[in-house]
Amino acid sequence: MLFVAAGSPATVFALVPLATAARNAGHQVVMAANEDMIPFITSAGLPGIATTGLPIRHFITTDRAGDPETIPADPVEQALFTGRWFARMAAESLPRMLEFCRAWNPGLIVGGTMSYVAPLLALHLGVPHIRQTWDAIEADGIHPGADAELRPELAEFGLTRLPDPSLVIDICPPSLRPADAAPAQPMRYVPANAQRRLEPWMFRRGDRRRVLVTSGSRVAQESYDKNFAFLRDLARDLATWDDVELIVGAPEQVAEALRGDLPDVRVGWVPLDVVAPTCDVLVHHAGGVSTLTGLNAGVPQLLVPKGSVMEKPAQRVADRGAAITLLPGEDSPAAIAASCRQLLADGGYAAGARAISGEIAAMPTPASVVAALEEAA
Repeated sequence: MLFVAAGSPATVFALVPLATAARNAGHQVVMAANEDMIPFITSAGLPGIATTGLPIRHFITTDRAGDPETIPADPVEQALFTGRWFARMAAESLPRMLEFCRAWNPGLIVGGTMSYVAPLLALHLGVPHIRQTWDAIEADGIHPGADAELRPELAEFGLTRLPDPSLVIDICPPSLRPADAAPAQPMRYVPANAQRRLEPWMFRRGDRRRVLVTSGSRVAQESYDKNFAFLRDLARDLATWDDVELIVGAPEQVAEALRGDLPDVRVGWVPLDVVAPTCDVLVHHAGGVSTLTGLNAGVPQLLVPKGSVMEKPAQRVADRGAAITLLPGEDSPAAIAASCRQLLADGGYAAGARAISGEIAAMPTPASVVAALEEAA
């Protein structure tokens, strides 16, 4: 079984539980992703192969001809743009992955939500393709952008759009799925984030209420990265609250840039699955893996979506009473501070988060879903 992630750690983390379950069931498993994601794959105990040596940023900012690309402001166009750049990454990856697959001969390919090289490989090899969602993001508005970008690759098979997968495995809790969502095999979300040596503060609550702020695993210290600015400014504001213990979760290179401004704050990579249950509130950019990890732990969240595709899923979490979501234009520093105070003061949000945590716990485990992969193969 070949599992195909993409260019960010979150896409690897989402696929690791099912890939590990398949390997534990006795199947041969390899996971593929961009070169800079291989350490995340191998640290999870899985064999990894690089789809491309180019980073994800290349495909976002550059078209196939090498001309610069600009992210559209319009939400509909932004979704189509997302499909196009994921598809460019698939097209770049196809020759290398075909060479690997013809040598290794997978009988089944499991791709993430926008791992478009997975269905392309399945077409070339004549094997089933399974799609496993990375999170709760709706991709119906994204896929047509990929179909348009991949016209040359699809024309070889007389197609104008990517074929539907043989099976969709969905890790979104039932109450957060859109009402019109297509049927899918549900699977329990299991956190699989990168780990580090545990320290007592990570699993032990202190005297003050604990707020954890993060912008996810892909945040970078560059001027173009709005997630970095969000993380920096938010951390500075919350660090002034005497009645709250602040933790800032960030990759080490970003943490180093933040520590000078936050001398009394724990800043750095944290194992979110361990730390989240000790928190009273999580504040972040509404990334899918961060959101699901918080819900799995039953912790209320302040969601500030940094991308139009994240807005609807974040709003559904808020509608279920497990979070406050501040959409673009609503996310002023004053509104963020007031929302944090509201989440800390109102126990109803924690109750809403615990209810969704119960839903997640009742979903089929990755080990039980391996049988569906075997049947598809």
